[in-house]
Amino acid sequence: MKNKISRRKAIATSLKVSLAAMGGYAFKSNLPYSENSAFKKKLPIRISLNTSTLLHYKLDVDVQIDMVADAGFDGVELWMRDIMAYLEKGGKAEQLKRKLEDRGLILENIIGFSRWCSDDPEERIKALEQLREEMMIIAQMGGKFIAAPVQGIESLDRNKYDDYAERYNAILNLGDETGVTPILELWGMGALNKVSDCAQIAIATGHPKATMLLDFYHVYRGGNDWDTVDLLNGNRLPVIHINDYPSSPSYELLKDSDRVLPGEGVCPFNELIPKLYNAGFRGGFSVELFNKEYWETMDAETILKNSYENTYAVVENALAKTI
Repeated sequence: MKNKISRRKAIATSLKVSLAAMGGYAFKSNLPYSENSAFKKKLPIRISLNTSTLLHYKLDVDVQIDMVADAGFDGVELWMRDIMAYLEKGGKAEQLKRKLEDRGLILENIIGFSRWCSDDPEERIKALEQLREEMMIIAQMGGKFIAAPVQGIESLDRNKYDDYAERYNAILNLGDETGVTPILELWGMGALNKVSDCAQIAIATGHPKATMLLDFYHVYRGGNDWDTVDLLNGNRLPVIHINDYPSSPSYELLKDSDRVLPGEGVCPFNELIPKLYNAGFRGGFSVELFNKEYWETMDAETILKNSYENTYAVVENALAKTI
């Protein structure tokens, strides 16, 4: 039996070498999808996973890392609350760093929530303390980014752009101290739902590391126009959340749970991905889903497999005539 297994591994290795010599074109086999992904040609944009997609399965963060790596992803976005739960059980940030390195995953970003944009100065002070602690943990894990959705205000007052820029600049300066940059995140149904507002606040900071976290669903949900997205410097965007959305209900009625796998909705990826690529984007497309129907009908391995395969196919197809 051991000889048979060794022979199969030798054959698989030989196939990988042969395909690499041929340019690494996609190849279907009966191997598990994690091995099958090795036969795909390398894309200039990473395919990553936001572990919100696994929220339903209540997996420990170290298990999440292994499963994401097994599914063939290039990178991962972890949630701070899962990291804190791991640390509270006696785990160490350095252990997670080693696991990420051993499994060959880039830590794209950490999903955290703090009320850094509150109108209450005391609340902002507490938010900075929270962010400092979280950034130190992320740095120990080898991470460089943390999401910064606008928390602490219910709606954007466009007479206060300078105030919002000052508040974002405060956490960017904290990022300079810790080595972890906060990414200003757009939410389609949140206070910051317009790309133009997001860009104005980021630019107004005057900070060289100011950046934005976009999301295909959230840009659509916020009623934004994709036609001008390539005005942004894509090289300054480290990660973009990728997902798809249905044709109905209309955009203003959509909920987070309506997001679907890339390619299963109506998002015009063949237009948008080349726009972003030509604008300089070379970061990670990170699959972010909260689809309850998927959770009820798929186990964790299946949703990971489908997330990787769908996203790879969408990105490869969209860039076919560009690269």
